[in-house]
Amino acid sequence: MSRDVYRDPLVSRYTSRRMQELFSENTRFRGWRDCWIALAEAERELGLTHLISEQAIAEMREHRDDINYERAEAKERELRHDVMAHVYAFGEQAPSAAGIIHLGATSQFVVCNTDLMLHRTALDYVHADLLHAIENLAAAAEQFKDVPVLGATHFQVAQPTTMGKRLCLALQDLMMDLDAIEWVMGQIKARGAKGTTGTQASFVTLFNGDADKVRALDARVSEKLGFEASFPVTGQTYPRKLDTKIAETLAGIGASASWLGTNIRLLSGLKELDEPFGRHQVGSSAMAYKRNPMRSERMCSLARKLMNLPVDFHATHANQWLERTLDDSAIRRMDIPQAYLLTDAVLGLLIDITSGLVLNRAIVNKRLAEELPFLATEEILMAAVEKGASRQVAHEAIRDHSVAAAHSVKELGQTNDLLERLAGDDRIPLSASELSAIAQTPERFIGLAAIQVDDYLQQVVRPHLDARRQHMVTRDEASRVNV
Repeated sequence: MSRDVYRDPLVSRYTSRRMQELFSENTRFRGWRDCWIALAEAERELGLTHLISEQAIAEMREHRDDINYERAEAKERELRHDVMAHVYAFGEQAPSAAGIIHLGATSQFVVCNTDLMLHRTALDYVHADLLHAIENLAAAAEQFKDVPVLGATHFQVAQPTTMGKRLCLALQDLMMDLDAIEWVMGQIKARGAKGTTGTQASFVTLFNGDADKVRALDARVSEKLGFEASFPVTGQTYPRKLDTKIAETLAGIGASASWLGTNIRLLSGLKELDEPFGRHQVGSSAMAYKRNPMRSERMCSLARKLMNLPVDFHATHANQWLERTLDDSAIRRMDIPQAYLLTDAVLGLLIDITSGLVLNRAIVNKRLAEELPFLATEEILMAAVEKGASRQVAHEAIRDHSVAAAHSVKELGQTNDLLERLAGDDRIPLSASELSAIAQTPERFIGLAAIQVDDYLQQVVRPHLDARRQHMVTRDEASRVNV
């Protein structure tokens, strides 16, 4: 490993080994060879036995994995064409096949079909990780479903909710992401064997105008590559619109993770909620006492990059002139791996964070106690009216004392004494104990929050997870060095 050149931190710091390997040169070029083998096999099966021998196919299979990179790279320097360089290199290893490798195909036959295979596998990885994040977050929502916390709108104190209900907001976002990714997974098809501009003209020539065999070739190649179908129509490439839908879906996962991460950071600042913190973890190089929400911060940082990638994919799609232009090549070499590696990093952090959220109940209760007297004023007003007070008179009394108590808290640094002020006012016909019973019971103010959590988990989340349990493969946690 050279330390004299730039290393992408997505690979060196943040991502899983399996996603790194998926977008490696070995995986890509083996995919190309799989495409050439599938094409030769299908062409021979459909009658081109005079051109393609069993020996040729056997030699191609034998050398599928031992890619002669030095020869391919030398040939590319000469030809300035990566696909043709690998055709030559493969042919030197499989001499019986040298004249028929890539027969009737264009470069995008191997590039597009391999990209689609990479999409298919990468989406499987993302899907499995997303299910794990959902399962973790569902468990946390269940754990904290009936724990009252101060609600907030505009980051100002609002009516209480529960921590479980708040986590369910993030959970619902991730469930929408799950729907989106499962939809886009269903859109993955092979490019198949479509020829130079998508008309299959070269294969029509090879099969002497037999359209049925040309159609069968497309279907067989696609099936051999693991696809149930191919795109019915293409230009030289598969529709770049597909890339935009995938990018949007991955960006959506980033946005959901960032929403939760941002809220964890806010709640961490309020000391209500902490992300997991290692026994020997350092929060700050200078301030030893700090427990910074660094995982959530990193997740939000990576998600920001992910959320901005779709504009690249849309621009690439929109600039595909007629049947194809080559300006989609260089940017896709960067953008497609980056989109998946970023998603992999974000989901790795999300899984880690949601596996050990810490609710600081003493702080939660303290903040509730400080604010509940203000939040209870509407119920106090109703109770006063029920005991014979004039609504207008009671409202004026509550308003007067609320303003005074707020002044005392904000400007004098004193404790909230609103209840004591109201108990001493003849306009409010409620005793101190009656006022306390109203204002010091946060469960009175959470509405159906806990029930909503139960209903959502039981009716929506759990059935989805149970139906997809077989897809929840274990992630290689140890491969991410800087979670």
